[in-house]
Amino acid sequence: MKSIILKKSEEKRVKAGHQWVFSNEIKDILGKPQIGEIVECYDSSNNLVGIGFYNPHSLSAFRLISKKSEIVDTRFWQERIEKAYLLRKQLYPNQNSFRVVYGESDDISGFILDKYEDYCVAQFVSAGADKNKHDILDAVQNVINPKGIVIRKDSHLRKLENLTGENEIYSGKIPDDILITENDIKYYVDIKAGQKTGFFFDQRDNRILFKKYCKDKKVLDCFTHTGSFGLNALKGGAKEVIFVDSSRPSLEMANKNYDVNGYKNFNAIVADAQEYICSMQAQSEQYEVVNIDPPGLIKSKRDFYAGYKHYTKLNEQAIKLLKNGGIFATSSCSHHLSVNDFKKMLQEAVSRAGKRAIFLELSTQAKDHPILLSMPETEYLKFAILKIF
Repeated sequence: MKSIILKKSEEKRVKAGHQWVFSNEIKDILGKPQIGEIVECYDSSNNLVGIGFYNPHSLSAFRLISKKSEIVDTRFWQERIEKAYLLRKQLYPNQNSFRVVYGESDDISGFILDKYEDYCVAQFVSAGADKNKHDILDAVQNVINPKGIVIRKDSHLRKLENLTGENEIYSGKIPDDILITENDIKYYVDIKAGQKTGFFFDQRDNRILFKKYCKDKKVLDCFTHTGSFGLNALKGGAKEVIFVDSSRPSLEMANKNYDVNGYKNFNAIVADAQEYICSMQAQSEQYEVVNIDPPGLIKSKRDFYAGYKHYTKLNEQAIKLLKNGGIFATSSCSHHLSVNDFKKMLQEAVSRAGKRAIFLELSTQAKDHPILLSMPETEYLKFAILKIF
């Protein structure tokens, strides 16, 4: 097996449980490994650190997959997928749709697998996982035996690994929409072309938190996508929900979700959510609950300052729409915005809106997106519910 040699002391982070070696931590490369090839990694004293994926074009040049030298085949991946799948079944025993594999947290660096009832969606966001995709998906077939598998290749993370390609149906016949159930609410999901893999499982537990604050309230749900927070508000007894999203197809799917759950008189606005929040129309309403779930506004460290300002302004404007004593729910899916920075941003937004606030809830991503304690990169979602005075 080809190998890499680390500079002195650069093995400490990986031996402590982190799974990436960065390109500037490598001293020597032996044997001319190809993109995505599995190589051995040694410290400066020639002790084996482990084996993993190598990519000379990525900042994360080495991705650990095992701390011992072993054969990597379908059986290797199957053991890991079985372990991950059993954890999800334990976490959500009455659910059939969830994230099965979350990359590094499940010891398969750069591989994501979502299960939607009898179908699966796979994402390969590292060159090594992509190179081994047939063995990995054979393992998925052995463990889950789905009716069909879609490979989504539209993640921005693939660009960081120099990966390209179009979405593809890997196996089976995939329906246009798949009906799933989460927390006793039904959703139609488009796994072939919907955002990410079609649905945002990471907010599963936060939607339950949100629901309990909506009874008899008028609710605004911005960046609604296919309506998940708004539908949970209705499930919790909201008297009215306004759904806002810039994507007409997303709102059409939200309308279908509204209907399949037996609700009437769908109230949807096709508009840029931030523009709507700042509009006279929104400001003339008397909202008792406002939820915003914007896309990631900080894609890299160099975007931090501009993204932070964007988050602050967006949250400030949304807070201004609330009646006194109202409930404000807000999220950030930007990894580069830490929990402390998220709380600081909210404090600034509340202050600029001329309000006071108390935390009712402070949460993170759902348990099927487990956070690896030794790897901060696996934590990204921040969610808060505030009472605004």
